[in-house]
Amino acid sequence: MKFSTREDIEAPIAFVFDRASDFDALERRARQYGAEITRNGDGPAQVGMTWDAAFEFRGRNRQMQVKLTQFNPPETYVFETEMNGLTAVSDVTLVSLSPSRTRLAVGIDLRAHTLTARLLLQSMKLAKTKLTKRFKARVRDYAEDIEEAYRVQS
Repeated sequence: MKFSTREDIEAPIAFVFDRASDFDALERRARQYGAEITRNGDGPAQVGMTWDAAFEFRGRNRQMQVKLTQFNPPETYVFETEMNGLTAVSDVTLVSLSPSRTRLAVGIDLRAHTLTARLLLQSMKLAKTKLTKRFKARVRDYAEDIEEAYRVQS
């Protein structure tokens, strides 16, 4: 099952990529939603970097491992996430539309490897319209945050 969306941001691609790949800020944001995140390794972002995360979803504690599989500044990065028989490949791609405008495209592809994960995906498919609206709203809010940060900085 796939989710994807794109948003245009009034900011240069370098600024947007710096914000979108600020993994410390993304970790803080996940913690605000109740997730426990542990980064394995220090230093700048690089392919092979991993995170362990724990959070509650649908009344159960979930564990997941996230690995940065591609990192090509200032255009794209890709994560692969493993969680209880479910694999999610998330990609963030930036395209410079002009010197001061950037298109942010975000996609998530979910694949089940176990019966339990297939049942979870099936229930998600039934609510796909609602989940897609939420996904697009979150990405839109994130894009607006980046745009606002650029305005404040300028």
